[in-house]
Amino acid sequence: MATRRTFLHNSAAVGAGMLLAQAQTAFAADGAVYTDRLVDADGKYAAAPLPFAYDALEPVIDARTVELHYNFHHKPAVVAANKAEEALAKARDTSDFALVKFYEKELAFQLSSHILHTVYWTSISGKGGEPKGELAKMIDSNFGSYAKFKAQLAAATIATEASGWGVVGYHPVTGKLMILQCENHQKLTAWGIQPILVLDVFEHAYYLKYQNRRNEYVNQLFSIVNWDNASLRLQAAMPSRRAA
Repeated sequence: MATRRTFLHNSAAVGAGMLLAQAQTAFAADGAVYTDRLVDADGKYAAAPLPFAYDALEPVIDARTVELHYNFHHKPAVVAANKAEEALAKARDTSDFALVKFYEKELAFQLSSHILHTVYWTSISGKGGEPKGELAKMIDSNFGSYAKFKAQLAAATIATEASGWGVVGYHPVTGKLMILQCENHQKLTAWGIQPILVLDVFEHAYYLKYQNRRNEYVNQLFSIVNWDNASLRLQAAMPSRRAA
């Protein structure tokens, strides 16, 4: 099994909200700058390399699922997001907005997929356990205890209607952590929320191994949750840390 590599990149980061990645979020982590990479040097959306080998998540998630998930679900979303932006640029140049509704919806869906998948790969590259430090304190404050938080997150994720995500996010305006269900990639969010941990419950994320047993898959994910990464994302999202 290959050793998981640290996911450190110098480029654009996940911005406020799950729909758009507009602002760069960077901060010091062990002397390095931690960011998500959503675009390439030309500003086009691009999927960063996985932060681990295909088989690094076994036995919780099999190598074939990771390979298919990354190459045939995440990467195509990136291509589609770029295509939607190109179509909207053409519409502006030609003043032909007949398909503006379609391409706006397509951009929201595909870019949200790219953003959430980027967060997801780092969310599940850890050793499970329980969160520590400031994240643990905030969970206790906002949810009563880690046990209560975990129970709500698991239940909300499992109960997500059809395809979607379980999302743990920080809301800078209220200063609170929130657990949200996200249908598809872009529905049922709260404006301004910044995801710090996401759990993918699209069937392609688990069906080869778990078939229709979503609850088993979700509960197994907690053994590979990367709480260190969630803590780093929380620090990046907090206004006081960004100002520093």
